[in-house]
Amino acid sequence: MGVENNSKRRPSAPAASPCAQLRNAYHDCFNRWYSEKFSKGHWDKDECVSEWDKYRACLAVCRQCHHVILQSSARAQMCRI
Repeated sequence: MGVENNSKRRPSAPAASPCAQLRNAYHDCFNRWYSEKFSKGHWDKDECVSEWDKYRACLAVCRQCHHVILQSSARAQMCRI
């Protein structure tokens, strides 16, 4: 009974997600920071900030686009009534 190595495993995310690569880059950075630094008592607050900012910006853009699509769909439904 060995310990399974989950380091190559990623939390599930749709492959078609426009932010998937940025999400993976952030998760890789975070996991590396956690295992190599934080868990050993050494950490830097600025670690992975760049990856997080890029991922968060992508999510914000996607959320805005999704909101516009939902509004457009609602208007289209109202016009059909």
